[in-house]
Amino acid sequence: MSLTILFWPESAYGPTNNCIGIADILRRRGHRVVFAAESSWKGKLEAQGFGEELVDLAPPSEEEEDPDPGKFWKDFIRDTRAEYRKSTREQLETVTAPIYKELVDGAKYCEPRLKEIIEKVDPDVIIEDNVVTFPALLTAGKKFVRIVSCNPLEIRGENIPPVFSGLPAADRSEWDAFRAEFDRTHRELWNEFNAWCVEQGTRPLPELEFMHEGDLNIYVYPEILDYAAERPLGPTWHRVDSSVRETDEDFELPFERKEGSSLIYFSLGSLGSADVELMQRLIDVLATTPHQYVVSMGPLHEEIKLADNMWGAEFLPQTKIIPLCDLVITHGGNNTTTEAMHFGKPMILLPIFWDQYDNAQRVDELGYGVRLSTYTFKDEELTGALDRLLGDTEMRARLAEAGEEIRRRDGLRKAADLIENFGRG
Repeated sequence: MSLTILFWPESAYGPTNNCIGIADILRRRGHRVVFAAESSWKGKLEAQGFGEELVDLAPPSEEEEDPDPGKFWKDFIRDTRAEYRKSTREQLETVTAPIYKELVDGAKYCEPRLKEIIEKVDPDVIIEDNVVTFPALLTAGKKFVRIVSCNPLEIRGENIPPVFSGLPAADRSEWDAFRAEFDRTHRELWNEFNAWCVEQGTRPLPELEFMHEGDLNIYVYPEILDYAAERPLGPTWHRVDSSVRETDEDFELPFERKEGSSLIYFSLGSLGSADVELMQRLIDVLATTPHQYVVSMGPLHEEIKLADNMWGAEFLPQTKIIPLCDLVITHGGNNTTTEAMHFGKPMILLPIFWDQYDNAQRVDELGYGVRLSTYTFKDEELTGALDRLLGDTEMRARLAEAGEEIRRRDGLRKAADLIENFGRG
């Protein structure tokens, strides 16, 4: 039985790319797959063989006729970059709460349009990969799937660190203070959003959470990094170890590997790379090392100057590059973190905001990489981390073995199987 499946991902590249990987499997199995996509994605999903229904999350700008995908979040990072030098607790007020406010405003604005799309597409299954509820998706009388492509601390629990904190799992001394600050900075917005969702016909939101559970819930995280023992989940929840899309184009290195030189992939994601000052500082330090680098330069690539031991471009087929490399330098976004684990590569993590701190802390505390202070690290801390990780043959062997197991489990197809069986059940 062929299904009609409607995806609604957050506009940023991470959630959208995660959904594209799963959707491509479902499309190739003969299902009709449609994306409800924020308007800046116009034509990008249709070109990959999916149906495309565009959604505005705010009144359209008269100044910009053809914005880049995810432009809002790129501009947000650029305009608020000074806030990322603050602690995760301080960021709750100046970064996290404003992000939730923007997402809540978008959910309210697009509610009528989402209802129109659902009526037009008439899906059997609706899939959302986001961090706030869009009531139209829950009140349509369709089967609803929630995907979590952020760090799974988003699924709260008393015995795991608070989400967005980057706090260690083995030390609870700061957990309560962080949770209290989250309550202080988010309670008013949550109360108002919860009341609005109920007015639209949803059940109440979980306490201080901005997203409902689905009838089926899928989260993307490797088992060896997960918090499953400390925070057991109910039968509707399913983990997939990775979701590595197969839609990236093929890639060949445009330079020759130097004998004895390690190859390193460097990416702060489409959002983090918008901080040109940070990118340039990292590049200048890495230029002093004997290694070779492939650099994902991001939307402001014209403002970034690479060193002689580097090659890069605005966009790169990340899932085809990481397997070629010896190590990954990353902001700790969930896609890059899980993809590095999928291919068994150690990481240096420089978190900037949101769940990146949680991923960086988890990888560091379990010994699969090194977390650095993104804006205050010393040059020798970065170069020393490179030396230690590249020289740790025992850790690299453990990671390679873990990567083989993650690839064997084939999370992409597991997610597609779960959705397909759920839609037919």
